[in-house]
Amino acid sequence: MTLPHWNAVLLQVNFSELTDLSDPVLIVVVGILLIFSLLSFTIIFSKLGGFRRARRANLRFLRAFRKSAGLDAIAGAVEQFRAAPLATVFDFGYSELSRQKASRSKLTNLMALERSLQMGISEEITRLERNMNWLATTAAVCPFIGLFGTVLGIIEAFNGLGTAGSTSLRAVGPGISKALLATAFGLGAAIPAAIAYNYFSNGIKEIGQRLEDFALEFLNVAERTLDT
Repeated sequence: MTLPHWNAVLLQVNFSELTDLSDPVLIVVVGILLIFSLLSFTIIFSKLGGFRRARRANLRFLRAFRKSAGLDAIAGAVEQFRAAPLATVFDFGYSELSRQKASRSKLTNLMALERSLQMGISEEITRLERNMNWLATTAAVCPFIGLFGTVLGIIEAFNGLGTAGSTSLRAVGPGISKALLATAFGLGAAIPAAIAYNYFSNGIKEIGQRLEDFALEFLNVAERTLDT
């Protein structure tokens, strides 16, 4: 069949037939993909706002920490910076430091303080990574769900062609086109999720590095202000 004839057949396919999701299998597949897409976009917009607030709060907390007269002064004002991941790391470190000061009035176990700071970092990283597995699952699975719907749709279209006893592409074209919509929906759900997953993964690494740097800065302040 020549290319001009293919174009003529495609032009004769009514667009309303392509968007007519009357096939139960296609309806189920597209419905599943829409659920994946809706949840993914909900997570994406939520995380965009959360990361933006975390970065701004981190900057404010870090400025206050570096300008403060001491760790006790920051501990009294830490509630103002509760949105900052750095504040959580500070809480873990300051709590351990307070326990050591209460018993010996000095920093007696530097390793215990380091472990406490690492626990704070781990808690914040875990919180930032929440729902990331859903984005990864959407990016990996949705193209295959769409392909599954396309394959079933094409099989049904050719079965209908055989039943009708017609060999015209015009008879099977709308069915194949509607089946391909499942693949399009699958890619439409997977591509934003994959992009968002990579973007947020890099953001988590960046914030994680800032938390590690702050833990070192906290240790320096603690060693300078207390006898070891």
